[in-house]
Amino acid sequence: MSHSSAQERASGAVITEWHPEDPEFWKQRGQRVASRNLWISVPCLLLAFCVWMLFSAVAVNLPKVGFTFTTDQLFMLTALPALSGALLRVPYAFMVPLFGGRRWTAFSTGIMIIPCVWLGFAVQDTSTPFSVFVTIALLCGFAGANFASSMANISFFFPKQKQGGALGINGGLGNMGVSVMQLIAPLAISMSIFAVFGGTGVEQADGSKLFLENAAWIWVPFLVVFTLAAWFFMNDLSASKASLSEQLPVLKRAHLWIMALLYLATFGSFIGFSAGFAMLSKTQFPEVQILHFAFFGPFIGALARSTGGMISDRLGGTRVTLVNFIMMAVFCALLFLTLPTNGQGGNFIAFFAVFMGLFLTAGLGSASTFQMISVIFRKLTTDRVKAQGGSEEQAMREAATDTAAALGFISAIGAIGGFFIPKSFGISLELTGSPAGAMKVFLVFYIACVFITWLVYGRNTKKNK
Repeated sequence: MSHSSAQERASGAVITEWHPEDPEFWKQRGQRVASRNLWISVPCLLLAFCVWMLFSAVAVNLPKVGFTFTTDQLFMLTALPALSGALLRVPYAFMVPLFGGRRWTAFSTGIMIIPCVWLGFAVQDTSTPFSVFVTIALLCGFAGANFASSMANISFFFPKQKQGGALGINGGLGNMGVSVMQLIAPLAISMSIFAVFGGTGVEQADGSKLFLENAAWIWVPFLVVFTLAAWFFMNDLSASKASLSEQLPVLKRAHLWIMALLYLATFGSFIGFSAGFAMLSKTQFPEVQILHFAFFGPFIGALARSTGGMISDRLGGTRVTLVNFIMMAVFCALLFLTLPTNGQGGNFIAFFAVFMGLFLTAGLGSASTFQMISVIFRKLTTDRVKAQGGSEEQAMREAATDTAAALGFISAIGAIGGFFIPKSFGISLELTGSPAGAMKVFLVFYIACVFITWLVYGRNTKKNK
């Protein structure tokens, strides 16, 4: 065993013996390997979120470089990556057990180079048709799918009492990619960085130049570096191997669909507001340079997600989720007071502050609902396996596979919020000239989630802690 583990460490690729629940193994070897995989996984996932949300920064600027798309078309471009990302999360969730975490992380990080390079060329040619931007936006969605495989992969490396924290770090710092992108893209487009590759910039009214291609190209060198890091320094766990037929039965569970709804309300809100916030602010408060502030919301949400996993491990995911939904409903209701009516009034500072509250609670809730999923599915699977006379070892293995499949599938449904929210804003503005109609729908949804959480999980908190 010691000889083979020394070889595995040296070759680095496949680990055949993996027992994170064994304290001795965890201390001697497990923790070090798990940490290394986590800290390579984090920047890969962070870059995935940068690419996934690229259009939230690019769409706002397309009119400035000579494109004449309608507001609804621009909202559509910010919404589409979330749609393909959500749909692709389903197959991605099953990929780690099929191919191995190291191989899949390297591949899924590497292919993100394609939409980045293409988008950089597309924005420089004003004759680029809308359909090409639609295609690139859908390709950016591949990056959003990485979350499902990344979270599933990390869940296999850690013992159950450390999973909330590890998934919180991976998901939270990964989500941070949205704000990193919204912070860096506006800076990158103001400078000539890639003149060598033909980035010439577009003259603006105030005499400055806008290099919109940089918003996409700036990520390419980083993607190359971390694709290589994943390939050479991460591990594949043979213990995480499972066929599709072993993973699919999880879809028959009622809890999967209930938790998916709650996750749609939390993570779906986070990613939807991240995608649509800049465009929405521009329609409501055109005088404000929103791209200077847009990164704040996703930043707060991602930080809340990183700490939310640990808070939920301590207080129980159900409690945190319940309080969180009440807060989301309150902030959503407050938002109506900050909006201008018929272009008059409205308070940007209040609007911004309330939205930050929504980002905070959406991030916190993303972590607490994820923690609930781990707890609920582990309990359901271990109870079932033991009832059938299975061993502790077998119960643990099946619970890990089931939990990973559930996390992946639920995260796919949650991501649809990234399409639904900007699209609702676009439709609401088109029909009524105000986003209030869309916000009413969200408010009703958050209130419904308070009741669902309470009725299904809240009344017997002890069991779900």
